[in-house]
Amino acid sequence: MKLSMLAERRIIYLVLFIAVALPLLFPIGLKTEVSGYTEMAYNLIESTPEGEVVIISFDYDPSTMTELQPMGEAMIEHAFKRNQKVIATALWPMGVQMAEQAFEKVLLNYPAKQRGIDYVNLGYKVGGMVTIQAMGRDLREVFPQDTRNTPYEEIPLLSNVRRLKDIAYVSSLSSGVPGLKEWMMVARDSYNVPVTGGCTAVSAPGFFPYVNEQRQLTGLLGGLKAASEYESLIGRLGSATTKMDSQSVAHLLILIFIGLGNIKAYTEKRRKK
Repeated sequence: MKLSMLAERRIIYLVLFIAVALPLLFPIGLKTEVSGYTEMAYNLIESTPEGEVVIISFDYDPSTMTELQPMGEAMIEHAFKRNQKVIATALWPMGVQMAEQAFEKVLLNYPAKQRGIDYVNLGYKVGGMVTIQAMGRDLREVFPQDTRNTPYEEIPLLSNVRRLKDIAYVSSLSSGVPGLKEWMMVARDSYNVPVTGGCTAVSAPGFFPYVNEQRQLTGLLGGLKAASEYESLIGRLGSATTKMDSQSVAHLLILIFIGLGNIKAYTEKRRKK
């Protein structure tokens, strides 16, 4: 029996829905080619010695967390694997919550890591570039306490950290201003602290010249695909990988439907002749 056009559409939508949903429920972990930008960011963290203190700055809000939150989780996990001490900061107000959610997710696999010893969330500070410049002079003045109101002097992780020059590298996960560019201009240019990070896919082309020509950025994660590339490098089956699985399956299915549509149109044309 010949299906109506409406019925065909409903079948296509149903099949596409199932194809997108299944990889989210049952991750495939499809391998993807790793870009040089992602590899540079990975190598920076991988080559940093154990015990070094690093900053991961959550400079975004929930509107872009689909792309940037997997990066934060992956970078925290990579730093924990390398036994580095992680300081979380935020130049955006909601970045504090983004950092807490990322720590909670990663700590499920690293229950031995302790707040104040292996990681700390210093929270949000208004000011953008001015704030980063002040951190270059004295971190304690900018963040007198952490998000749980523990004084700076009572946090063991921070006992030997007084200014930006005491930080091994900075990673800014940024969806706008202030964010990655401000960290690059102050931490890298003024204090010679290596800076890496991530941004949304639409913003990535604007940062590539700083990696290629200026060398002010040590690698860059641009969008969800780069986040999945980073997850593959550290052996993490995270949310970026599962979402890219769904996207890849959906694209493949669409190509199949296009092919079937062309075959159907061709056979109908031949039958009419």
